[in-house]
Amino acid sequence: MGELARTDGLRLPGRAIVDGAAVEPRATFDNVSPRDGGILGQVARCGAADVDRAVASARAAFEDGRWREQPYRAKKQVLHKLADLIETHLEELATLESLDMGKPIADARAFDIPASANSFRYYAEALDKLYGEVGPHHPDRISWVVHEPLGVIGCIVPWNFPLNMAAWKVAPALAMGNSVVLKPAEQSPMTAIRLGELALEAGLPPGVLNVVPGYGEEAGQALGRHMDVDMLAFTGSGSVGGLLMRYAGKSNLKRVSLELGGKSPQIVFADCPDMEAAAQAAAWGIFFNQGEVCTAASRLLVENGIKAEFVARVVAIAKAIVPGDPLDPDTRFGAMVSEEQMTGVLRRIQRAEADGAKLLLGGQRVREESGGFFVTPTVFDDVDPASALAQQEVFGPVLGAIGFDTTEEAFRLANQTVYGLAAGVWTADVTRAHRAARAIRSGLVWINGWDACDITMPFGGFRQSGFGRDRSMHALEKYADLKAITITLGPQK
Repeated sequence: MGELARTDGLRLPGRAIVDGAAVEPRATFDNVSPRDGGILGQVARCGAADVDRAVASARAAFEDGRWREQPYRAKKQVLHKLADLIETHLEELATLESLDMGKPIADARAFDIPASANSFRYYAEALDKLYGEVGPHHPDRISWVVHEPLGVIGCIVPWNFPLNMAAWKVAPALAMGNSVVLKPAEQSPMTAIRLGELALEAGLPPGVLNVVPGYGEEAGQALGRHMDVDMLAFTGSGSVGGLLMRYAGKSNLKRVSLELGGKSPQIVFADCPDMEAAAQAAAWGIFFNQGEVCTAASRLLVENGIKAEFVARVVAIAKAIVPGDPLDPDTRFGAMVSEEQMTGVLRRIQRAEADGAKLLLGGQRVREESGGFFVTPTVFDDVDPASALAQQEVFGPVLGAIGFDTTEEAFRLANQTVYGLAAGVWTADVTRAHRAARAIRSGLVWINGWDACDITMPFGGFRQSGFGRDRSMHALEKYADLKAITITLGPQK
């Protein structure tokens, strides 16, 4: 056991950020840490009135151009300064993230916080690289197309990567000149609030980024129904995504971008070029971040000729992944985000056993004496492809193995869910690899690797995994509108 991250003297932010100031809450809710079930503190429980004020602040900031009309260089400087501040406060932010969400602090230090800073750096440099177009030549007119910011963007982000998911949305929205109202998940609000504070310190004008913590059915619904919000950018569950689309339709027909769930397959063929690498990817593809990842490789599809040996490799790796204190730097597998999430995962494990899947490892709550919400890495074999475990997102550390005999069967099984977010394929056959990339209906396909991409590549899904893309230059486009401008030329004098 390593030395626990220090929390003495750590400030736990809990107030909303509206119009450039921390706002005293009208009401609060308990912020519970999944590490020990203890109450970290009180967080502002924003409601419709608070959202109204935040949206009004964002609208005023957009209309008077205090951010939108700043030169490219000035915007770059602010976004780079914000990235600098995120890096400067890395230890603080990583500790808040670990306390709030239960993730291992080693992951927060090495991935979550640096990746968040990198998002702001990437879009700082990208904001002047999105070019317009010149229309076709016509003797009597000149036409061109420009990108215009949409206005007020409502960003609703999940609890599994609180700061990084906020950065994926806030950075490109700000880079395009919009104003933002950010609603973090009630389970993990602290780093989003801190982001709002750091943005002001970086020089972002008041009102351009507002942060309204609170419950989804209160603050989230108010943002979704608001008549002066121009777009919603959401990452989360399909059920909430459906609600937001209905809110948009019943209000002002605001645009909606949804990054939703997944039931991602990891497909291993008998000619896999590196079985150990594939086994490590199969294990960590589901057990990283306690399985609370939208792209989690929760379905392991293995060619039957190697299935028994390969699944045994994965089980051996999983046995060494032991849940531990999230604040311990040696911990690689932390706590579920909440008691509700833990209970739901355990219920799905029980359902899988009742449906006839063979439990090879795990399936229990552990470290109960800590008061925290810990579930062991869990592996099932002989999973029925039509069962709930193979079809429904668990969002926890539960892997289901399924065998196949032919390439066509593997592709059919891969597509046999309502989702289409990510997929992995392990094969030495270049033709099969290319065919897999085309045949599998998902937004991301990784060949002989897992999660092998970064901020430069678009992220999003097909079918019920949503629509719209985060990351890459394509993310800028969804926070902008196209305006066609034409000048009619008079007669030659």
